[in-house]
Amino acid sequence: MSQATYNKMWTDAQKDLDIQLQREREEFLQPDKDRVEAFKMLAASYIKYMQIFRNLETAHDRLIHRQKRMVIRQVLDGVIGRILEIKKEMVELENSEFHYIDNILEDLKLLPEDIEVPIPRYFIKEKLEVLQQREKILDQILLDAGLQTQKPVKVMTFEEAIKMIQVAERARQGRCRAAFMKQIYLEEKRERQTKLQVQMGPSPDAAATCIQKVWRGYIQRKKTEKMRGEEMIFLGMSLPPHLKAMNISQMHAGQVKALEVEVQERHEEVFIKDKLRETEGLDIKETLQDQISQCFIECRHIIGKFPDYPTEEAGGSMAILSQKTPEQVTAELAARKEMALQKKAQKGKKEQGKEKTKVKKPQKTGKKEEEEGWKMAPSNFLSIMEEGNSQYKAIWQNRGEGWDFLQIHDPELIKEEKREEVEEEIRVQVDELMQQKLENLKLAVDGEKSDKQKKGRKSEKKKKTTMRKKIPEVEEDLTPDRTIDSLYRELVEEGLLIKAKTVNLSDYVGEYSYLGTTLRQVDIEPMPSLADVRQLIALYGILPLGSQTVHEKAPLVKALLLAGPAGVGKKTLVHAICTETGANLFNLSASNIAGKYPGKNGLQMMLHMVLKVAKQLQPSVVWIGETEKIFSKAAPKAEETNPKRLEKILPKFLKALKAQDRVLLVGTTNRPFDANVKSFCKVYQKIILIPRPDYASRFVLWKHIILQNGGAITNLLNISCLAKVSDGFTQGHIIQAVQAVLSELRLLQMTRKPLRTAEFMTSLARQDPVYKEEEETFKAWYAKTPLGKARIKALADSEKAEKGKTKKGKGKN
Repeated sequence: MSQATYNKMWTDAQKDLDIQLQREREEFLQPDKDRVEAFKMLAASYIKYMQIFRNLETAHDRLIHRQKRMVIRQVLDGVIGRILEIKKEMVELENSEFHYIDNILEDLKLLPEDIEVPIPRYFIKEKLEVLQQREKILDQILLDAGLQTQKPVKVMTFEEAIKMIQVAERARQGRCRAAFMKQIYLEEKRERQTKLQVQMGPSPDAAATCIQKVWRGYIQRKKTEKMRGEEMIFLGMSLPPHLKAMNISQMHAGQVKALEVEVQERHEEVFIKDKLRETEGLDIKETLQDQISQCFIECRHIIGKFPDYPTEEAGGSMAILSQKTPEQVTAELAARKEMALQKKAQKGKKEQGKEKTKVKKPQKTGKKEEEEGWKMAPSNFLSIMEEGNSQYKAIWQNRGEGWDFLQIHDPELIKEEKREEVEEEIRVQVDELMQQKLENLKLAVDGEKSDKQKKGRKSEKKKKTTMRKKIPEVEEDLTPDRTIDSLYRELVEEGLLIKAKTVNLSDYVGEYSYLGTTLRQVDIEPMPSLADVRQLIALYGILPLGSQTVHEKAPLVKALLLAGPAGVGKKTLVHAICTETGANLFNLSASNIAGKYPGKNGLQMMLHMVLKVAKQLQPSVVWIGETEKIFSKAAPKAEETNPKRLEKILPKFLKALKAQDRVLLVGTTNRPFDANVKSFCKVYQKIILIPRPDYASRFVLWKHIILQNGGAITNLLNISCLAKVSDGFTQGHIIQAVQAVLSELRLLQMTRKPLRTAEFMTSLARQDPVYKEEEETFKAWYAKTPLGKARIKALADSEKAEKGKTKKGKGKN
């Protein structure tokens, strides 16, 4: 598609965003007593923001113009953050992580694919070089430590190499000689045949033989080419046909995309700021000095003395050059000093009053909240979106771009942006010069000494006392003398920092649940679908880790728990989070840390090193497999191999994570009911229950996995039957069954012997499924979690309210 198409996509997204912002101002500010209506309103906004998000992400990825992409990026971060805020409100309203809004999608005439969370491509694209360099370093450390094996390369001696070249050369000469002799023989034979034909005349047998020869040669060449292709596939030197399905148009699209990336990167390298500093820097400096000195003279003329130079906190020369008279500036400075003195006095009085009397706090009641109804919490992202929207309207909405065929940057816009930065940098230098000049003027004209000389000793004392007070607040660094590189190497060698598998979130295949709303209307709580799980992983794991702005201002999720039977893809999701965000993966599973860093001090050192490296090389994911062992009810084992030693220190680890630290703790478990629920739920802020796949998901899974492993789907293979028979089996079971059937030999036989349904059934029957009792155990455990309890309580309250209404109706009758 052309750049005009993506420009139109951006324009449409901005129009939708403008309408949505207007709606936010009108509807969300008023409280709503009906929680069902409030949820519908939130769900409609969530769907609309998701559509805007999809369009903006595509436009940001494909547009070449650097300045446009900067504006889109700002709005994109705001939209992502707003989606996360709305999701939080939806969870609080429904007391459930999973929402079923197919009725709203039906009203809006949309498909479930339209609300699939897209993963922004700039998460990886912006730091691709850093990630590639880090991967090389990790591979090298693993090779040096012997944790990763490299394919052996046979080393030749000089004599062996010469001998091999000689053999190859002699063979080549022999082939050339044989071909030459064959050519001479054929020419002589042809001459003899032509002589005979001239004497005897053409015969039908010779003509038939000639036709047969040509046809047999053609057929044999075809067979040989096919056999050679199969051999190359078997040896792994070429891809199978189903994986080589890239046509010319797709290849052309790939080439165009690569060129777009090159142009985007080339346009990023603009050095207008340096040019501005060179050309306009001296003029800006002189004008600032003239303006400030003029203010000094005017103040001296009106008030009779020179003013005090404002501090950096007060704005420096900005406070002097703001559009005010010298009298107003001095009055403001004096008022600020008086305010500071009054605050100190008030603090002293308050402290004395607290010692004398104790004020009782009024008890909070939930009646007012119930009367007022639900109200949307204040947003951290509306201002970002509004700023980006106003910038779009002011600059880009009505901008004619007929001249900008190459989509290059606009130097005037960059100058306006960079001029402010250059002025700020120069202003700092000018402030230092002018402050010194003011002190000299006061000494020369009024004979006054500077405040610095008077208060030098006092300030030094104050600094010492404040430094002493601040030292305990700073976290103690257990490795002050070590570099991040050395810590990184040690963690890799100890096996705590591992290489994540390359798995995309789209590889976690699963279908949307179409019966969710219907089941909830009949008071049956449906099991979540795999598409719902995929959506939560994107919202809680990938989007906050990918963007610094979103992570700092969105609802903070420090820890995530993935609970479900064995084989449902919990580890795959952990690796998908790392792949989509380019995050480091730390493995703190009980089996992995057994025997490493023994004792309390060793454990503290290990977590300190992990936290230090994770913060420095963020984003990072800290994974704890079989996390139920840490919080198990069983008696502790030996100190070194005891997994429970992490139980007490994990809350401290999470407390050390701030909003600016893009570090996520992810736990996986297939037996959460073996752990102590209270301590378990204190650590893990969000709990995602992953079920076994339903019929729709199994149907899609069988198709996807068979094609992925080189199989071909024909009429003899009944996918619907396989999906029905595999009820209770997980994704892991299906993958094992397919891989057991589709061996290398079976793939070669597939053209003559197509795949049949019975082949997969025999391999599937050898595995143990997830029984209904185990699924019910997971449901019962989830009901004990804080969100599960809240959901049960909300359902009970709604039932009571409905019964009360029916009783009132009968009484009236």
